[in-house]
Amino acid sequence: MDKASSIFVAGHNGLVGSAILRKLRAAGYSNLITRGRAELDLTRQVATDAFFAEHRPEYVFLAAAKVGGILANNTYRADFIRDNLYIQTNVVDAAHRNGVKKLAFLGSSCIYPKFAPQPMHEDHLLTGILEPTNEPYAVAKIAGIITVDSYRRQYGLNGISLMPTNLYGPGDDFNLQTSHVLSALLRKFHEAKASGAPNVTVWGTGTPRREFLHVDDLADAALHLMLHYDEPGIVNVGVGDDLSIAELAALIRDVVGYEGEIVYDTSKPDGTPRKLLDVSRLHATGWKAQIGLREGIERTYRWFLENPSD
Repeated sequence: MDKASSIFVAGHNGLVGSAILRKLRAAGYSNLITRGRAELDLTRQVATDAFFAEHRPEYVFLAAAKVGGILANNTYRADFIRDNLYIQTNVVDAAHRNGVKKLAFLGSSCIYPKFAPQPMHEDHLLTGILEPTNEPYAVAKIAGIITVDSYRRQYGLNGISLMPTNLYGPGDDFNLQTSHVLSALLRKFHEAKASGAPNVTVWGTGTPRREFLHVDDLADAALHLMLHYDEPGIVNVGVGDDLSIAELAALIRDVVGYEGEIVYDTSKPDGTPRKLLDVSRLHATGWKAQIGLREGIERTYRWFLENPSD
C-alpha cells in the first residue's frame, strides 16, 4: 500500500473510522475514499456493489458497524445482529468481486466467551458461551471473522481480522442511552460536577475488570497491521493491562475534578467479569500501545468539553 493507493475507510464518521482516517492523512495517504451513511447504506447489497464497481478501492478498512454499550446491545438485539451481518457480508463480497488487494476487518473483544481464560488468547474464540447482553453483536462479529477467512480460503481475498479491546477517545458516543462505560462515566461525572450533585451512580458492582485502548492507538495498529500482517484468523489489539470499573470510575472522577461520592447500583448488570486480551501476537509484529490511560482520558475529556452535544 503506497501513498497514492486508493483506500476506502468504511465507517469514517464513527469512533474507529474517524481515527483511522486521521492516521492515514497524517501518514501521507492522499487517495482516501469515504461515504457517509446518507450517501451509501452498506446494509444494502445493491448500493454497496455499485459503489465498489464504480470506485474500485485497492484497500479497505472495514470499520463500519452498529455499536453501543450494554443497554443498547441488550435492547436492540435484532438491529445489532441484522445490520452488522449485512454490512460485513456486503463489503467483503464486493471487495472480493472488485479486486480489492487487502481488507482489514475491525471486530471486538466481545467475541470471546464470557468465562474465557484471562488474558484471552486468539485461540479462545468459540470455546464457550458468550455474554448474553451482547450476544447478537458478538455473533455478528464472529460471523465477520469467518466470512473474511472463508473468502481468503476459497477466493484468495487478502483479508485480516483485528479484534480491539474496549475503545475510547475523540469522537466517542457520550449519549447515556447508547454509550460504552468510559464515555458514559465521563459525561456522568462532568454533569454531576456542573450541577453540584452529591453523588454519581455507576451500574453494577464495580468489580468487573476492563482493558481500554485509546482509539488513536488502534488506528496506528490498524495501519501497522495492514502494512505488515497477512495471516488468517484474528489478531488481538489492546494494551495487555486492565483495571476494575471502580478504579476506572475513581480515575475519571479525578480527571474531571468531581468531589462527590460514587454509588453502585447493584441491580444493574455487570456484564462479563473480565475482558483482558493476550496481545503477544500483536507485540510479535513490532507494535505496542503508546497512550497511557490517564493521558488518554484527559485527551478525551478535553475533546468532550470542546465538542458539546445533547
